[in-house]
Order: sequence, then C-alpha cells, then structure tokens
Amino acid sequence: MLRQPLANANPKPGPGRPKGSKNKVTKEISALAMVHAEAAICELARLATAAESEAARVAAIKELLDRGFGKAPQALIHQGDEDKPIVSVIELIAPGHG
Repeated sequence: MLRQPLANANPKPGPGRPKGSKNKVTKEISALAMVHAEAAICELARLATAAESEAARVAAIKELLDRGFGKAPQALIHQGDEDKPIVSVIELIAPGHG
C-alpha cells in the first residue's frame, strides 16, 4: 500500500525564500555572533602575536587576514592524460548531417 504525502496545509505562494536571502535562524545566530565580534577579533590579534604555538599564531594571522581582506583566490589547474591540459570540444551537428 503506497501512502501519498500529506499536502501542505498552509501553502505559500512562490518558490520560497529568495535566492541568497538568509533564513530567520541564520539572522538570529548572526546577530548573536555580532555581539562577540569585537572580542573575538581582539583575541585573534592576541593569539597572532602571543600564542606559544607557532601553528596557533599562523592560524590566527590567517583568520585575521581572511576577515580583513577576504580569502585569497585559488587557481584551479586541470590536467588530462600525460600532464596535457584537458581540452573541451563542442561539436554542432546540423539535423540530417550526422
């Protein structure tokens, strides 16, 4: 016996939340995080200069730079067989000719 899913009792018009908009929970969490943002940046700055571990200092410096300047772009290198670049070929075949 197959069961049909229940229909939404309160359907909303449209496809849902607009693309790129945050949901309510994300907005609430973001607002809570903003309360601690200044202290968090200060702690990262302290760790960047005073942490005992070099790994902790490097991680703190990276986080500060990422937040201040944005993450560095990453180049993507795709290689095919025998280290030759991958070549994409798109061939258009007219109807009746192929």
